[in-house]
Amino acid sequence: MARLGTRNDADALDIMQDSMTRFVERYSGKPTEEWKPLFYRVLHNRIADWRRREFIRSGLLLFSEALRMNRDESAHEEVHDPPDPNGASAEDAATSNMFIKALESGLARLPLRQRQTFLMRAWEGLSVAETAVAMECSEGSVKTHYFRALATLKNHLEGYRP
Repeated sequence: MARLGTRNDADALDIMQDSMTRFVERYSGKPTEEWKPLFYRVLHNRIADWRRREFIRSGLLLFSEALRMNRDESAHEEVHDPPDPNGASAEDAATSNMFIKALESGLARLPLRQRQTFLMRAWEGLSVAETAVAMECSEGSVKTHYFRALATLKNHLEGYRP
């Protein structure tokens, strides 16, 4: 969630470390069955804080952004992964790689609340109630965000049906 929210591995790791530290400081005395949704609430808040700081920073660094956009396009060449050593063909690996990129692209295009709901429900396995606690919203909102995220991702990944 942090990586998709920041699109930067280093920032995502910083957010995760900060989230874990804050979680332990504030909630280590809570019952263990409450930890999962509470941790995701802390993570959600850390991602929101990062986004606010980035918004402010981007306004202050407008000139730097213009310079970055004018960089030589050769610096943006993709690095391709080698074929799977476990026997998957290059075509299978390419198809899988394309699907993963399409999925990441689809997730990145989702509104923040839909993306977070999808990740908590589908990838992390949280219940509707746990997700509602983590996101500080109603269970109905969780269901709505999840339904919309699934519909959007289904349309985005239409060409990858098995």
